[in-house]
Order: sequence, then structure tokens, then C-alpha cells
Amino acid sequence: MYFKQFYLGCLAHASYLIGSQGVGVVIDPQRDVDQYIEEARKQELQIKYVIETHLHADFVSGHRELAERTGAEIVFGAKANAKFPHVATKHGDLLKAGSLEMKVLETPGHTPESICVLVTDTSNPDAPAKLFSGDTLFIGDIGRPDLVAVKGHSAEEMAASMYESLNQILLKLDDQVEVYPAHGAGSLCGKSLSAEKSSTIGREKKFNYALQPMSKEAFIAMLIADQPEVPAYFPKDVEMNQTGASPLSALPKPQLMQAAEVIKELQRGAVVLDVRDASKFAEGHIRGSYNISLSGQFASWAGTIIEVGTPVILTADDFAQVEEAVMRLARIGIESVIGFQCKTENEWCTQPFDIERSQLISVNSLNERMSKSEQLLVIDVRREGEFSAEHISGAVNIPLAELSTRLSEIPQDKEVAVICAGGYRSSIGVSLLLRGNFSKVVNVIGGFSAWKKAGYTVVSKEPALA
Repeated sequence: MYFKQFYLGCLAHASYLIGSQGVGVVIDPQRDVDQYIEEARKQELQIKYVIETHLHADFVSGHRELAERTGAEIVFGAKANAKFPHVATKHGDLLKAGSLEMKVLETPGHTPESICVLVTDTSNPDAPAKLFSGDTLFIGDIGRPDLVAVKGHSAEEMAASMYESLNQILLKLDDQVEVYPAHGAGSLCGKSLSAEKSSTIGREKKFNYALQPMSKEAFIAMLIADQPEVPAYFPKDVEMNQTGASPLSALPKPQLMQAAEVIKELQRGAVVLDVRDASKFAEGHIRGSYNISLSGQFASWAGTIIEVGTPVILTADDFAQVEEAVMRLARIGIESVIGFQCKTENEWCTQPFDIERSQLISVNSLNERMSKSEQLLVIDVRREGEFSAEHISGAVNIPLAELSTRLSEIPQDKEVAVICAGGYRSSIGVSLLLRGNFSKVVNVIGGFSAWKKAGYTVVSKEPALA
């Protein structure tokens, strides 16, 4: 069996190419599909199937483009009700590719249509089977059950289905079966995914908290508790995956915009998305810009902060950054980039703009200011679970995903220091506060990790902002 995992770090997404005897299969592809086609060509594989384990919510799949370019058939679980020609499979169905036998296992729980694919190589019967588990079984976690409420399925109902899928199907597989999920650490499709890229059924039985013996009632309560936020773009991506996204080549190319054009589009409802790093954003940016740097989980946060369909104007260092941003936005279904601006060494490409600056401070400076000023408020934008574990005494927790809707809770007369784990989310938070007309805002470089490394006091369980 030929096997390769493709891992896209910014979306914590794993996809796969497997093959045998000149026949290839792609599982859970990302939207840009050239890499699968090129790898299949190198391995002399003709892609026969494109298998989707479910209708993904956190990214737009390239299944339709990949099928059109290779002649492959798209495979879904029958309950997906995909709106294009596809193979609708049910529990126990077998697909073949060379010496590979792929058994479809219906495993509802994350979504009603979720499937896993158990692959064995008949030419090597002693080799362990591979389970492509989609978002049903992760390494150290399982799929969240609360993403399909808009379709009339409660989180409790889906959690009950997940319990049956795990206990009646997956946990009955041999311990040696290798597990290859669709996501790793950082994905919002679960709550505590491991950074490991693969595992075995036996190892997951031993170490995965969600696979430990418990009653169905206890399992449901455990699974629905403490799930992370659901980004606003998730339902849109499900729709796009059900109908099939257009080829990336069909998307319009953004153009360099003059200042007057930018201002005109802003008046019409466009937003400026500054994709440069936090230090360059602080040195000077177009007033009202969002700052979501390409250096982190750019697409996920863009989809959380910016409503799908909003016209977007990019600010970047150069055109290479523009192209990267456009691609990464398209991967989550944001196809509305209408133009861009680039910042030269000394000035904006086209003036005039209302340029705004912000401040970066070290954790040493933060500690000093906190000891001298009662007017400094520390806002920690990490998720609630992160904050509860450890945080700075006196800090207030407003998770970044909630910040825009909770600005009224923050006193306008205080200086606000924004902190996160390492400095990425805090820069986004600073840009949201500046857009909300907070003028005295600083970004803490290095975040809570730097604070803790410096040896400053940390505590747990502070009261919420009154």
C-alpha cells in the first residue's frame, strides 16, 4: 500500500492519499488540490475515489474540483445528501482500489452522515488495517456533537449517537488498527486534540479520556460540556461542501487599490484585514483595520471575526502575502477579497490614509505598570479553560471569539493591556478594541507564556468582569 498524510497546520487538518497497483484514493482533501494530483502523478496512481468522511464545517473541501480534474468518483455517507453526482455509501459497503479493500463504517455522532473507512491490503494480510476516522475519533479526543443544531439535531442526540458509534463499532476493532483522523491539535472540531498525527485503537482505548468505560448518560454529559466556540463560518462551509465549491482558478484576482477606492469601499461596508505581524501593525496601520497575522491560525480566526461575504481589502507587506491570504481565506469559504494595499518601507503605497498606531509592551513592563497603576485593566483573551487553569491575578477573561460583542463591559477610562498565550490572539484583540474606539490599548508581547517564564505570580479561578 502506498500511503501519505498531508497536514495543513493552519487548519490542523489532515488529508490522505493511499494507493495500490496504479489506483489511488484521496481522503478528506483540502480545497487546493494540486498537491494530490502531483503526488499521484509521481507515484503513477490514477485517482479513482475522493472519499469524504462527512460534510466538513471548518474548511471547504476540494472534492468537486479534484473529481473534475481526475475523473474520480466522490464518495460520501448516504446521509450527506450531497447535491452533485457521488457514490452514497452505507454501513458495510466495500470499495476497492488495486489490492486495497475499503470498508465503510457509519459512525454518526459528530454529524449524522459521518463515516469512517477501514482499509486493509489484501496483498499484505499481516499488516495492520488503517482506520481513516474523520472527525469521529481523534488522537486523544473525539468529535464534538454540537455543530448540527441548525439541522434539527440536538447536541444530546448526537452525543448519544457518538456513544453507540464508539462502543458498538470502533472499540470492537483490533487494538493494532492504526488510526488516522482528519484533525489534530488546534482544531475546533473537538476540545482537547493531541498534537500526534496517528495512533492505534489500543492506544486510544488506554489514553483517550472519551473512550474510558462510563454510562451513556455520563458520556453525554461529559461530551457536551466545555466545548469551544463555534465560528460563524462553520454552517456556510457545510453548505459549500454539500453543493461543491467552485475551482480556485475561478475566483477573481484582487487588485491593488488606490486610497480613494479603499475609502469608498469602506463606506460601502468593506473591512480592511491587515495580515502583517503584530509589530508592523503596531508601527502603523489603516485606522479600523483588523489585524490577523498570517503567522498563526489565520483562516480560522478570520472566519470567526469577519462575516462570510463581507468585502475584504487586504493590507500586506507584499503581493506574496496577498496571494497566501487569498488562498487561506478561500480554504474556509471567504471568497470576497476585492483588493489590497501594500506597505512600503517608509509609507503606504498610496496616500492619504488615516494611520493609527498602537503599543507593544513586555511582560516586565506589564508587571511594573500593574504595581503602579490602578487604571490598568488586563484583558485575557484566551479561552475559558485556558484562563481557568492559570492566569495573572486580577486579569479579566473575555475570550477572543466573544470580545466584539462584550466591549460594553470594558471601562473606556482605563488603559487596557491585552494578553493571550503567546501574543497572536492578543494582537487580534487589540485591533478589535481599537475598532471599538478604545484609545489606550497595549499588546503584551509573548503573552502568558512569557509572563510565567519570567517567574511572575500566577493564580487560578478569578471572578468574571462585573
